[in-house]
Amino acid sequence: MKKIGILFGQERSFPEALIKTINDRNIPNISAEPVRIDKVIQGEDSGYAVIIDRISQDIPFYRAFLKNAALCGTAVINNPFWWSADEKFFNNCLATKIEVPVPKTVILPSRDLPPDTSDLSFSNLAFPLDWEGIFNYVGFPAYMKPFAGGGWKNVYRLASQEEFFEKHAETNQLVMLLQEEIVFEEYYRCYCIGGKYVRIMPYEPRNPHHLRYVADFSPSAERLEQMQSIVLRINQYLGYDFNTVELAVRDGVPYAIDFCNPAPDADVKSVGQENFNWVVETAANFAIEKAEQHQSGRDNLTWGAYLQKGVTGKPLI
Repeated sequence: MKKIGILFGQERSFPEALIKTINDRNIPNISAEPVRIDKVIQGEDSGYAVIIDRISQDIPFYRAFLKNAALCGTAVINNPFWWSADEKFFNNCLATKIEVPVPKTVILPSRDLPPDTSDLSFSNLAFPLDWEGIFNYVGFPAYMKPFAGGGWKNVYRLASQEEFFEKHAETNQLVMLLQEEIVFEEYYRCYCIGGKYVRIMPYEPRNPHHLRYVADFSPSAERLEQMQSIVLRINQYLGYDFNTVELAVRDGVPYAIDFCNPAPDADVKSVGQENFNWVVETAANFAIEKAEQHQSGRDNLTWGAYLQKGVTGKPLI
């Protein structure tokens, strides 16, 4: 029996529906269940052909468990090694090399010293930074947000240099991005599963959370094709099996705003029933596909084109 495990935290609607959907199909030798961990011993198989990870970004113990499982042949969705290495600033840097429009963005050292460091630890860092060059590049208004993490935590909209320095003083040890504001006419949140299945959802981030999917944008067939191409290119290069990409359309150009969401919101109350049904069915299809393709004792992870091309020495594009 090839088992598909779902590793999750507080959420309920998506993992429960996904498990039920897979099991209701009655596919011989394939079943789904919540992952159960009673011990983790180095080099021992987890017992799962596939694990869909929804929580390890918050629990380091789970991330270590998943790496061990992957080493023993489990197809982990998403690749825990790449997820550990990835962050939002690198994603923006990569986008500039694969012809994906992104806002002008810089990364900033933390306002306060990290633990166990002193001024001497930053001997290579200019003081002060070239603030004039940074502000001239990004412009104002701008957004400041952590270079890792999500959920709209510690996100600031800044109208001026003075406001930047005031708010940056509140960020403590967080490493922040300063990013050009994209004043958009339309905004979309796009699921991408398996690097090939895309659902483009009109989205209004300025609405209250429960109303953000209530938007009346009506993209043309050409715009839909353009956005799908961007979403696929991003996820195929990053190697994410399950991710969302947020696109802000300004002057007809879709800018990738946020595309490091490997455990994206999939709760029925926030995404709506129609989108929920799509993500459950598509995730079930992909998990079953991965289980059927699983080979014991082999690496069954997805590795993105960025890493593959780096290993082979091929040009990025």
